[in-house]
Amino acid sequence: MPTVIYVFSLCTFTFGLSEFVVAGLVSAMAEDLGTSTTAVGSAIAAYALGAAIGAPLLTALLLNWRDRTSLSLTLAVLAVGSLAFAWAEQLWTVNLVRFVIGLAHGVFMAIAADVAVKLVDAPRAGRALSLVWLGLTLALALGVPLGTLLGSLWSWRAIFVALGVLGLLSLLGLVRLMPRQAAAPLPAGGRLAGVAALMQRPLLAAAGIAMLVSVATFSFLTYVSPFLLQVTQGGVRLLSLAMLMFGAATILGNLLGGQLADRFEVSRCLSVALAVLAANLLLMYLGREQPWAVVLLVGLLGGVFFTIVTLSTLRLLGLAKQIAPHATGVASGLSIAAFNLGTALGGALGGWLIERVGLGYLPLIGVAAALLGLGCLLLHSGSIAPLQRQIEADS
Repeated sequence: MPTVIYVFSLCTFTFGLSEFVVAGLVSAMAEDLGTSTTAVGSAIAAYALGAAIGAPLLTALLLNWRDRTSLSLTLAVLAVGSLAFAWAEQLWTVNLVRFVIGLAHGVFMAIAADVAVKLVDAPRAGRALSLVWLGLTLALALGVPLGTLLGSLWSWRAIFVALGVLGLLSLLGLVRLMPRQAAAPLPAGGRLAGVAALMQRPLLAAAGIAMLVSVATFSFLTYVSPFLLQVTQGGVRLLSLAMLMFGAATILGNLLGGQLADRFEVSRCLSVALAVLAANLLLMYLGREQPWAVVLLVGLLGGVFFTIVTLSTLRLLGLAKQIAPHATGVASGLSIAAFNLGTALGGALGGWLIERVGLGYLPLIGVAAALLGLGCLLLHSGSIAPLQRQIEADS
């Protein structure tokens, strides 16, 4: 693998830690800023919103920039933004900085995924993409628990100073190791051609499936703590174990997704993974009063989810290669936006279900979303079968 792909992994670790560690520091931040935990929680939504906007739209507007320049700019924003966040004193400043870093996060993830796939031959594309995502899964599995512990015992601000330093190191590594390339010529239609690529129906359909996957996962995961404590009666230690297993399984799922994509047809693997996701959440509902069963299923959920993330992104990039070859980075951004929007929507739908019918029924909304995603995939795969055969032939 090209060395720069491992640098991408360090970058995604830093971005991932920046995004997710706030969830574990909400209480410490609220006390320090003199506001409520609910108000500080808005910083999580601000970041996700920035990533959802930045991934497709800013990537489209940067279509003819050198990839090296675009990625360097996003890492500079991460480094400076993290240091600014460490000294923020007011909530509006916190949310603004989080939104700007989220914009950079979306652009980086979109372009890095696209570049990694282009740097290797087709049989290694899955493994290259899984290496890019590896940093994100390591952030979930190791970085967030450690950052939460240190931020709670010491200072949450120190965590973001460390993130600023990591951002600078990532930037130096990228500048040193990423090959230089000429700026891409603007396609016919100018900068709006990248935005127009977002409107291609097959790409939107693929992104819709990705969004449903996040809805299925995060409608449950957003409320895993009250579910395991109140419905399962598992206790705090079991909850901690469940989250540790979820984080560790995301690493395995990410690597598995890359291996499957390199060996088998992506759409078929994705359909099987969606069926497993639905079955996992259904078993979560049926075994909701069995603590150890729920813990194991939470771990499986992390593995299945990140398997799907890798497979879905590769599928969307493959479609874009045929439909809009000038804007594969934009298509990658569309995938990232879909997962972020699904995360927000899943949390909202999960809260709605809890209020209407109760916490015990929470996994069922995920079952419905996963099955809907599977149905959409089967219909979509049938409608684009000729295009898919061309993609496989080119690969």
